[in-house]
Amino acid sequence: MARHAHPSRTGASTWAVLALALVAVVLVVAALWRPWQADHESAPPSGPASPAAQPTATDPPPTPTPTPTPEPLPDARFTIVGGGDVLPHATVIATAATGDGYDFVPLMEATAAYTQGADLALCNFEVPLAPPGTAPSGYPMFGAPEELAADLVRLGWDGCSTGTNHSLDRGMAGLTHTLDAMDAAGLGHVGTARSQAEADTAQWYELEREGQTIRVAQLGATYGTNGIPVPGDSPWAVELIDADRLVRMATEAREDGADLVVASIHCCSEYSGTPHPDQVALAETLAESGQVDLVLGHHAHVPQPIDKLPGGPDGRGMWVAYGLGNFISNQDELCCVQQTATGLLALAHVVKPDGEPARVESMEWTAVTVDRVGAQRLHVLSDLVAGDRPDGLRLSEGQIANRYQQVLDVVGDVATERTEPPEPTGPPPRVVPRASR
Repeated sequence: MARHAHPSRTGASTWAVLALALVAVVLVVAALWRPWQADHESAPPSGPASPAAQPTATDPPPTPTPTPTPEPLPDARFTIVGGGDVLPHATVIATAATGDGYDFVPLMEATAAYTQGADLALCNFEVPLAPPGTAPSGYPMFGAPEELAADLVRLGWDGCSTGTNHSLDRGMAGLTHTLDAMDAAGLGHVGTARSQAEADTAQWYELEREGQTIRVAQLGATYGTNGIPVPGDSPWAVELIDADRLVRMATEAREDGADLVVASIHCCSEYSGTPHPDQVALAETLAESGQVDLVLGHHAHVPQPIDKLPGGPDGRGMWVAYGLGNFISNQDELCCVQQTATGLLALAHVVKPDGEPARVESMEWTAVTVDRVGAQRLHVLSDLVAGDRPDGLRLSEGQIANRYQQVLDVVGDVATERTEPPEPTGPPPRVVPRASR
């Protein structure tokens, strides 16, 4: 017989199942809703991570903090001094003889404060050095002792132009030996060369000033070689004046990074305080090119005017010292014209603002004179005029006054006289060997 559930018990079971299901639903809803946390979560958060503080897609991007503009470097300033002809006649050489060599420093040391005080000092090395195994000689076929190159460095000179009418007095052997000795002494040179590559290269100097590396390029050329032919197999040995080539080389130097270009020109007539028309024409061409900042003139053996010509880089003008006369020599009124006993140290003041071109701001000059009777000593003429009378001086009061007046008569008033040595504005320049370029 089949068994049947009791009706009352069946109903109770059904209500129990429904009750358990209802409790489960309530627990699930409570777990999801969590009413006991509603007030707490609706309160704004106290920390910086509030959603309201976070950028949304519609907010503008934050403004970046601007990078500070670096302060410009101070203007870099330095000086360049150009000197006259280093012309060691036989008596100059004999006076420098020591018995076991030569020492030229005592002859020129009265001017050393000016060359050592300038930041860059450029002379005109008028003559070649005598090749090894040959004796030194004076006029007419010069050959100076080898010690002269190192002695100029001791006196503060940094480089010299070597392209002159006497460059080939001792042939290619003398020319090559001169440049070799200058390299050994650390003296820059331009105007003669040992190869085509060297001839096509300016002499470079680098100065560190106010956080800038300033590069000066020097060019050099001469009008001729006293009729001595330049060797056919070495046509590059002596740089002969060619205005177009000088402008091209100056342009190339600027393209290679020159901040300043100096041209040393050996031309044209001797013993006249008035520049030759060819000198003036060449200077004007260089100025019009806009590539040359400063021209230093040589060969006249007497002082000539200092001027500022229209043109120059960026139209700022170009300075020219047409003739710096003699530096050390045996010339005076007893052999030549009176003015050959004098010369000029032309001092150019250069400024290079940060990020801008360099420029020659102004020029000054200092007169020097040689006392050929008084042991071939050089003197600063303004010191003698002021009453200085060094031991051994043989110049008369009249000679001192006349020589000073003769300089005043020709130098002009565009540049001003300087009677105190300059002070270096920084470390010595680096002489970049031409053979390494």
